[in-house]
Amino acid sequence: MLAPQLRQSLEVLQAPIQELQALITRELETNPTLDLIEPVREQVEVEPGRDESYEDVSDREFEEEFQLLAQLDDANRDNFRRNEVIQRPSSDEDSVRQFMMESLTRSETLQDHLMAQVQLSSLQGFELQVAEILVGSLDDDGYLASPLEELAESIGASLHAFQWVLEVIQDFDPAGIAARNLRECLCLQLKRMDRESSLAYQISDGYLKELGGHKYADIARALDVSVEDVQRAAREIARLNPKPGRLYTEDPSVYVVPEIFVERKEGAWHVRSEKDHLPKIRISRHYKELMNDPSTPKDVKRYIRERMKAGGVLMKSIGLRQSTIVRIAFEIVKVQREFLEEGVSKLKPLTMSEVAEKLGVHETTVSRAVSNKYMSTPQGVFEMKYFFTPGYKGEDGELVSNKSIKDAIRKLVDGENPAKPLSDQAMVKALTEQGFKVARRTIAKYRDDLKILPSHLRKQM
Repeated sequence: MLAPQLRQSLEVLQAPIQELQALITRELETNPTLDLIEPVREQVEVEPGRDESYEDVSDREFEEEFQLLAQLDDANRDNFRRNEVIQRPSSDEDSVRQFMMESLTRSETLQDHLMAQVQLSSLQGFELQVAEILVGSLDDDGYLASPLEELAESIGASLHAFQWVLEVIQDFDPAGIAARNLRECLCLQLKRMDRESSLAYQISDGYLKELGGHKYADIARALDVSVEDVQRAAREIARLNPKPGRLYTEDPSVYVVPEIFVERKEGAWHVRSEKDHLPKIRISRHYKELMNDPSTPKDVKRYIRERMKAGGVLMKSIGLRQSTIVRIAFEIVKVQREFLEEGVSKLKPLTMSEVAEKLGVHETTVSRAVSNKYMSTPQGVFEMKYFFTPGYKGEDGELVSNKSIKDAIRKLVDGENPAKPLSDQAMVKALTEQGFKVARRTIAKYRDDLKILPSHLRKQM
C-alpha cells in the first residue's frame, strides 16, 4: 500500500484551495513539530524566462528524507501496481513520482465509487487511462459532460477506444451512469432490469419528447398499442432515476477562490499566484533544539524525527503543487493571449497533451493539477481546464476553438426573434459571415451540448 506521506502528496496536488486549507489545518492539529507562521501577503510572479522552484529553506532541509522515501517507493513499485487504481507500465527511474502525480486519492465521491469498480474490471493498460478520463469527465448528475470525440482528441487516442471503455463503465453501479443524454440514461436502467423489449424501453428510446408533452395518444398510435399501455409504461419510466450521479454527490454551497491571477502590466501579460490564502507552516525551533539536545531520550527523538519528516513532505508537496499550477497557467497564457484581450471568440484550441509535453509530464498530471483550480483573468474567473479544448480549421485556415463556436451559437440564439427563431441552416449562414465555416450537423451537435432546443420548439407566438 502507498505510504501515508505519499497519499498526502497526492491529496495536496489534487485538492482545491479550500480542501488544501483544511488539510494543512488538520496537519497542524496533529503534528506538534509544525508551527503556523502569521499570514503575510505573499505574491509569486512568473515572467518569461524565469523558472520558479517554490522551494523554501525549510523544504530543502528535508530533501534528503524525501529522496529516501522515493527510493523506498521505487523498491516497492510492483506493490504499487497491484494496489493503485491507475497502472502505467514504465521503465523510467521517475515512474514512482509519476504514480504520485497521477493517482486519485480523495474522500468518497461518485468518481471514487466508479474508479473502485474500474480497478476490479477487465480493463488493462491504456484502457485504464481512458477510464480515468471518462470518469473524471462526468458531471454531478452522472452524465458524460464532454463529447467522446473531444476527449479522444485531447490525448490523441482513437474514438473506438473511448467508445469501448464507455460501454464498460456504463455497466457499473449505479445503473444509468455515464450516459450522454437522458434517453441513454433511461435505456441503460431498463436494460439493467432486463426490460429491453418492454414498451417503456421503446418509449424511452424514441418518444421522450412526446412523453414529456403527455402526448400518450400519439405514442399509442405510433407504437400500435393502447393509451392505457402507454400510461402504464410512463409510470414505469417515472420510477427510474434521471440523475443517477446524485446518489453519490453532495450539494453544498461552492465558493470559488482563484489561485492564479493573470494581469496585463506595461504591455505584457503576467501570471501571479498569491499564497496568502494558504496557512504558512514551518518546523518548530523548539523541536529542532530537542533533536540536538543529548539529554533527549531516543524514543522521543524517534517520534520527533518522524513528525518532522511528515511536516517536510507536506511542505515539499505544497511547493510542488504551486509550481505545477503556475507553470501550467503560464503555458495557457502564452497560447490564449487573444482570449485575454478580446474574449471567448478568440479562444484557441489547446490540449493537455501539448502542455504536458512542454512541461515534461504526463497529460493526466495536467488534468489533475487543473481540476477545480481557478484562474482570474480580465475576461472573468474560469476553471483552468476551461482553456483546454480541441479545434478545427476555419475558412481562413486558422484553428478555432470549439468553445468559440458554442459561444457564437449562444449569442445568435439570445439575439434572435422569438417569433422567428433561427434554424440550424440559418445559423450556418450567420456563422459563415462571422468567419466560422461549420457544417449544419456540427451546429446541431453543439446546440444539443448547450441544451438549446431546435428552432420549432423555441418558437414563441
